[in-house]
Amino acid sequence: MNIANKISTFRILSVPFFIACLVYYSPQKAYLKDLALIIFILGVISDGLDGFIARRAKMQSKAGLILDPLGDKLLLMSAFIFLSPMSKLDLHFPLWVSFIIISRDLIIIMGAIVIYMVKQTINVYPTKWGKFTTTFQMLSVICVLLQLNFAKFIWWPAVILTVISGFDYVKRGFKILYALDNRRTIG
Repeated sequence: MNIANKISTFRILSVPFFIACLVYYSPQKAYLKDLALIIFILGVISDGLDGFIARRAKMQSKAGLILDPLGDKLLLMSAFIFLSPMSKLDLHFPLWVSFIIISRDLIIIMGAIVIYMVKQTINVYPTKWGKFTTTFQMLSVICVLLQLNFAKFIWWPAVILTVISGFDYVKRGFKILYALDNRRTIG
């Protein structure tokens, strides 16, 4: 396991601690919101760092192609679930925001599983729309954790980019799924 994969694994392992901070948060335990913010920011930094290291040191691997996006999905999906109306924070994501963002990720995950089952291989590469989406989703979470009143001006672009990137990934998935096999069929 190379260093980039270890960083991605760290991000995955930090998710339960992030969730626990949000679940056990109360106004009397305000430090837990700050701890959740620190864990999330470390996750954001690790997302950029593992990709940078993998490309720079030519450490790209099959495990990394799965661990990196898995870490992102787990961290972001847990943030949008636990910062929804069930959150004890004054400012949280409206249910529709969490629903759109989580639905897109679930569709992408299910699509990847179907492609793998049919093609027996899968190459996971982020698109420019996916990168913009992830950036705005991460900024949205940070704004909500900081309880910034202008957070909705960040989550609206995140939702719009989520929808655009969702359609882009579905379109790409269908192209991969229905692409002609390079093997010749006899019969």
